Amino acid sequence: MGVRVASYLKAGPIIASLALAVAACASPAASAPTGTGGAQVVQSAAAGSPAAGAMCTYAKYNSAGVPKLDLKTATIGFAQSEKEANPFRIAETQSIKDEASKLGIKLLTTNAESDLNKEISDIKGMIDQGAKALIISPLNSEGLDPALDYAKSKNVPLMTIDRFLTTKTACADYIGWVGSNFVEQGKRAFDALSAATGDSCNLAILLGAAGVNVTNDREKGFEDEMAAKASKIKVVAKQAADYERAKGQTVTAQLIQAHPEINCIYAHNDEMALGAVAALKDAGKKPGDVKILTIDGTKGAVQGIVDGWISGVIESNPRFGPLAFQALTDFYAGAGVPAKTIISDKAYTKDNAASEVSNAY
Repeated sequence: MGVRVASYLKAGPIIASLALAVAACASPAASAPTGTGGAQVVQSAAAGSPAAGAMCTYAKYNSAGVPKLDLKTATIGFAQSEKEANPFRIAETQSIKDEASKLGIKLLTTNAESDLNKEISDIKGMIDQGAKALIISPLNSEGLDPALDYAKSKNVPLMTIDRFLTTKTACADYIGWVGSNFVEQGKRAFDALSAATGDSCNLAILLGAAGVNVTNDREKGFEDEMAAKASKIKVVAKQAADYERAKGQTVTAQLIQAHPEINCIYAHNDEMALGAVAALKDAGKKPGDVKILTIDGTKGAVQGIVDGWISGVIESNPRFGPLAFQALTDFYAGAGVPAKTIISDKAYTKDNAASEVSNAY
């Protein structure tokens, strides 16, 4: 049972809260939506997260003395983690800015430029500048403790998006989290690559950054599905390229030189995949010589399907603004916020890529 953000954000806080709660308790959708036009679709709450009666509320979180806020008269801070050379980060930040503007909320924004210490400093700095609540896109799944402790000492609650704080607790260290099921993304990526290759190829895997739950989950999902399906795909090489295009190109160039038999690639994100495409072009390869399956849904990667260089893309939708601000609205209205809100991500294939390029980011 999915609930489109565009539908329930127009409702009042109570109705909107109920809609989010219903979505949180719904069963996962059988498949991702065929076309969202950029909107977020709530799929479900992750298994094991609180039921509607046990979700995070202002009353529960308020044990430390968090003051009640009217979001329209308060200052909210958004901490971006990575350099905005990545289209995912550009779209993510713009979504937060657009929703704040739409709601008439004063917003402070920072960018840690992929530096954990800077993100810690950024979060503290926004609190010192008067931010009364925060939305955080963590750089790493661990290591933000100094910033989180500072926020708690100043009675500043926060919502987290995208990367998950694996050692922290909802309704204690943060209100809740909104993001994708990254394990499921990995599973879907394997299934798509298996279909594209007839389940037989020599595979190179471009891993994301270490210390990030997204990297671990996307790889776990892929490998678990490979094992479950008793796949004939052979993993020839596996190397981190840190979600960066330039590193994706360098690593791919090295791998195909060391292992010329490589004829398929699984990239943990589109930037690395596009770097791989550049390396293949430099090596004189033609579209389709090496099958590439990637995750994100950027315009460049979806166009890569149209052009024949990429076999498929599993979406990871970064437009978190409406959901993040709706969660804060519900929180201060006394309604419950799920510990984990899982969104549905669609897939781009050769059958829909040309018509869906405009919906990519």
